[in-house]
This record gives sequence, structure tokens and C-alpha cells, in this order.
Amino acid sequence: MTVWDRPEPPARPVPLDRERIVAAAIALADEGGLDAVSLRKVAARLNAGPMRLYGYISTKQELFDLMVDEVQAEILPARGEERPGDGREALRVLAHRTRQAALRHEWLADLLGGRPSLGPHGLAVTEATLAALDGLAGIDTVMRAVETVSAYVNGAIRREIANLRAERATGRSEQDWQRDSGPHVMRMLATGRFPTLSKAVHDATDVAAETSFATGLDWVLDAVTAKLTGPTA
Repeated sequence: MTVWDRPEPPARPVPLDRERIVAAAIALADEGGLDAVSLRKVAARLNAGPMRLYGYISTKQELFDLMVDEVQAEILPARGEERPGDGREALRVLAHRTRQAALRHEWLADLLGGRPSLGPHGLAVTEATLAALDGLAGIDTVMRAVETVSAYVNGAIRREIANLRAERATGRSEQDWQRDSGPHVMRMLATGRFPTLSKAVHDATDVAAETSFATGLDWVLDAVTAKLTGPTA
């Protein structure tokens, strides 16, 4: 039986429910990452005994599942918000909303991918994602298309979050790191062993993370939709 199917215990004098538990866990994770989350620490934030939480949540993994599902509500369109009629645009919007949610809750990057979320919001995100391409091809092809887009989105988000964490951990920005490592890189490029890399270092345009994400996403969506709507689809 999943955590969503299991009933909550009866009310006690100190109010407690899964919603409050999950909100406290998310607050801890937002402050210190997933390592800052434990049933003991969540209980302390709620002024409750740790054993009380086991009536609502059996394991830390269940707590993580509930946290992810709660944040996935931020990815879904708000009630009454007009939804894109075009499948490609619908996927683009969902991808950008996923990135924005991960930037608000960086720990989400550590839990993206893997087994699908079975909570109500996670299932709604999956439904919206599949529905965007429904009818363009058979369901097996649609599944592969969605997996391709998700692989790009998850990978790009993880890379961006990793860079943000590195900046905080070292106190050095991306520009600082490039400046510090510049002499070594220039010596290596001067050997002539890396001509294409040398071209990239000297000639490529440095763009913001948001621009890089949007550009790569557009390329992936172009390829996927072309495959789904092309003559061999």
C-alpha cells in the first residue's frame, strides 16, 4: 500500500498531519538540502515526538516521495490558467516550469528521474506531458518522445544546480573559476592537441544558463516533434 493510500492516524492534541509534515520537510530541504531532512529533524520543527511521525510516514523515502509530489504541484498550470493548444508549446512550458521549481527547491534536482511519481500531482504532470503528444503517434512512440525530452530537461537542470552549488561551496563564481583556471587551459591549448576545444574557448559565445536551457530544449522539441509528425511517424 502506498503512502497516498494509507489513512492518517486519528487527530491528537498536538495537531499533526501529512501536509504539515511535508511542509516542514520541504522547508528543511530548502535551507540545507536533502541531508538536512530526517524524521527526527522534521519532528523537532513541528514540536512533536519522532515516533509520532511513523503513524503518517514509514520511511524517509516515503517522505521524499511526498515532498516531490508537493513541489510538482508548482509545475502544473494554475486553475483557470489557459493551457497551450499546441503539444510542442505545452511541453516547453512544462519544462520551463520544472526548471523554475528546481531553482526554488534545489534538492529536487537530486530526485528527478528514476521511477515515476505516483502522487496525485506527479500523476497529473505525467498526464499533462503525455497528453501534449497524444494522437501524434502510437503510445509507444509518444513514450519514447517524452523520455527523450525528460532526459534533456533533467540533465540540464542537474548541471545548472551543480554549478550553483559549486559557486556557493567555493565562494567562486563561474567567471572567477574561468579566470583562475585560465593559465592552465591556455597552456594546454597551446600544445595544439585540442584544436576544436581551442576554437570553442576563443570563439564561442558565453550565454546565461536560462538561455542555454531554452536553446537546447527548443532543439530537442524540434527533433521530437519532427519525428512524430514526419512522413515516417
